[in-house]
Amino acid sequence: MAQHNQQQPIGNTDFEVRSQNAVCVNKSELDAPLSSNMKYAVIGILFGIVFVKAEIVSWFRIQEMFRLESFHMYGVIGSAIVVGMISVFIIKKFKIKTLAGETISFTDKTFNKGQIYGGLMFGLGWAITGACPGPLYAQIGTGATAVIVTLLSAIAGTWVYGRFREKLPH
Repeated sequence: MAQHNQQQPIGNTDFEVRSQNAVCVNKSELDAPLSSNMKYAVIGILFGIVFVKAEIVSWFRIQEMFRLESFHMYGVIGSAIVVGMISVFIIKKFKIKTLAGETISFTDKTFNKGQIYGGLMFGLGWAITGACPGPLYAQIGTGATAVIVTLLSAIAGTWVYGRFREKLPH
């Protein structure tokens, strides 16, 4: 087992770093009572309802998209991209901070060929299953219990990626 550096924390001690992968954990959220985190569950449920009503979780709509038979999903995805671009522009232009007063910063990502392979695998899985990882829970919530297999596969794929990430193409 690797030795960990036992230095004293600097600055805000509300966060701690765990593991060699530097996963940050907000200790105040871990210690908070369940009721204080219910807002996230409520927002998630409302988000899922919007997904269902907009037919974003519809297997039929997803198949239509990959067969190039309908603009519906392309319109939804395109709208999300435009809203994201405008939001990032506004955040950068007006130096907007988080509700806690923290500065929001964006870092450039470096491109590598592994992103092409990953994107192709992601798209193929999405086309075959009719399920994107984002709305999996909403699909299960609508009663599409067969999607549980897709959820378990996504979890397994995430584990495999984490396990073999260093050996994959860069």
